[in-house]
Amino acid sequence: MKLTHTHSLLLVFTAGILWSTVGLGIRLIQEADVWQILLYRSVSLTIFLFIVIRMRSSDTPLIQVRRAGLPGVIAALSLVVAYAGGIYALQTTSVANAMLLFAAAPFLAAVLGWGILRERVHSGTWVAICFAIVGIGIMVSNQTFGGSLKGSFAALGSALGFAAFTVTLRWGKESEMLPSVFLSGIFGVVITAVICVGLGLPLAISLQDSGISIGMGVFQVGAGLVLYTLGSKALPAVELTLMSLAEVLLAPLWVWLLLGETVTSNTLAGGCVLLGAIAGNAIFSARARSTAS
Repeated sequence: MKLTHTHSLLLVFTAGILWSTVGLGIRLIQEADVWQILLYRSVSLTIFLFIVIRMRSSDTPLIQVRRAGLPGVIAALSLVVAYAGGIYALQTTSVANAMLLFAAAPFLAAVLGWGILRERVHSGTWVAICFAIVGIGIMVSNQTFGGSLKGSFAALGSALGFAAFTVTLRWGKESEMLPSVFLSGIFGVVITAVICVGLGLPLAISLQDSGISIGMGVFQVGAGLVLYTLGSKALPAVELTLMSLAEVLLAPLWVWLLLGETVTSNTLAGGCVLLGAIAGNAIFSARARSTAS
């Protein structure tokens, strides 16, 4: 059944809502370390995507992973970096600060695509990137080299990992995201289990922490990605970009309403500049494409 434009918008917006709860989930974790959280989240994500891929295709997930080849492997490893950086960032800095820095991923993808794939970057995008850098600078300007600044760097590392994932998919001409994400779950389980053992972290964590981590793997990452994949096929890039801002704006709202976490003036000011750059770039790109056609 072909989705209408309205149904596609609802699917993508619902995905953004699911993704926006990640900060709240991390805040509700009591004791688990980033590697323990990622281990349990990777297990549930892998199982969930295995079921979804089997329902959508006659080929097994492992066959689809082999078909993706080296680009699929690099994309999966990039996602593991994005996952780990994201969880660490949300544990060490404010949800608003982390989510806004995550939003820099499209600009990082543009730079990587230009440098690695020689993809053209429009002049308007370069202007937006400059404004985004200014916004990020404002956000981190009042942070000392402690947990908050390390969290900001981790958030940018997470954005870079997702940008690398995006560029690798374009490099491999792999239009289907799910096999690479499924592989990232497998890598996540293996890598984090080894790290936990190496650091002496117990593989068994509390019922609450394990339940939240498993839930994040299924509902936030897994279900959110499935909805986004289905909805994105019928939407232009500009609408996808603008709809993705729902995640950035809603995530700080949940922790403010439910946990009372506030936003600093620097995060608010820099975040407005960054969001303006994202929205402006999306609108400019849409107009540039319509003019070219």
